[in-house]
Amino acid sequence: MSAVSDRLPTFPWDKLTPYKATAAAHPDGIVDLSVGTPVDPVPELIQKALVAAADSPGYPTVWGTPELRDAITGWVERRLGARDVTHRHVLPIVGSKELVAWLPTQLGLGPGDRVAFPRLAYPTYEVGARLARAAYEAYDDPTELDPEGLKLLWLNSPSNPTGKVLSKGELTRIVAWARSHGILLFSDECYLELGWEADPVSVLHPDVNGGSYDGIVSVHSLSKRSNLAGYRAAFLAGDPAVLGPLLEIRKHGGMMTSAPTQAAVIAALGDDDHVRVQRERYASRRELLREALVTHGFRIEHSEASLYLWATRGESCWDTVDHLAKRGILVAPGDFYGPAGAEFVRVALTATDERVAAAVRRL
Repeated sequence: MSAVSDRLPTFPWDKLTPYKATAAAHPDGIVDLSVGTPVDPVPELIQKALVAAADSPGYPTVWGTPELRDAITGWVERRLGARDVTHRHVLPIVGSKELVAWLPTQLGLGPGDRVAFPRLAYPTYEVGARLARAAYEAYDDPTELDPEGLKLLWLNSPSNPTGKVLSKGELTRIVAWARSHGILLFSDECYLELGWEADPVSVLHPDVNGGSYDGIVSVHSLSKRSNLAGYRAAFLAGDPAVLGPLLEIRKHGGMMTSAPTQAAVIAALGDDDHVRVQRERYASRRELLREALVTHGFRIEHSEASLYLWATRGESCWDTVDHLAKRGILVAPGDFYGPAGAEFVRVALTATDERVAAAVRRL
């Protein structure tokens, strides 16, 4: 057990426990805006697809059914503007978090190798490097990194937690730099369909990659766009030379998406209407929370996309967490995502309309 604790940081969400208790003591109940977990119903057509595939007694395949790969390739071309995407360019995964956590290990990285990720970032990028016993570092601009020994470069646009979006020009520059140094680039694009004041672009777009997928892979999730966090449904798209070996490793590890979930993903990727409806819900909640926070004395930075508002009162993030908890509102402290977030909090849009309205009244 000590070896595990040496390799991994303290699980950050445990630190929120006393503040959650304070918020829960509010007479009107807690408004939990700390975790970006969907609260709206799974769209009916997806539920029906899941139920119809419930009688699945046999083992599913790691690569998924041909129908699933068709659905993924079709979506990648239709939504991301990618071209000439075949089944070899895609790979289903069991939710994006397991991929992020285990990717360095599955790539065979270890001591002497380096992994880099944004200065403000989802903590699991670091966890993945630690599990592989690889070195890791955070960056402001990845092209300023020393390329020596750098084997895996993570991008995250739109960003969790800040909602910052990398422009097409920035992505093009970074992809070219990574390729020039032989560095594998993984782009976490799980919030790509949730752009508000920006139109996020994928590294799979030909304007970014010049029509080649060499050395680049994008990560996509259905958790946010389709309310499927409980289904553990995600996929990779990009360089077949990277995905082929990953497929073989994942076969040995039994990392397979359940057959009913595969059927649900096919339905979800084939329907754009439910995504539009969910976007409208989040847009409404975002407008209400943003106005309330600004009126309350917060400054919002970035937040042009994703499911969060990146907010500050110019004080320690834990003072802000305490201030809001006393009003029955729970948010995530910015230092969960790196020292650069020490004066910020992340406010999730994932609460019901009724709870968002309660937060607005309290603010």
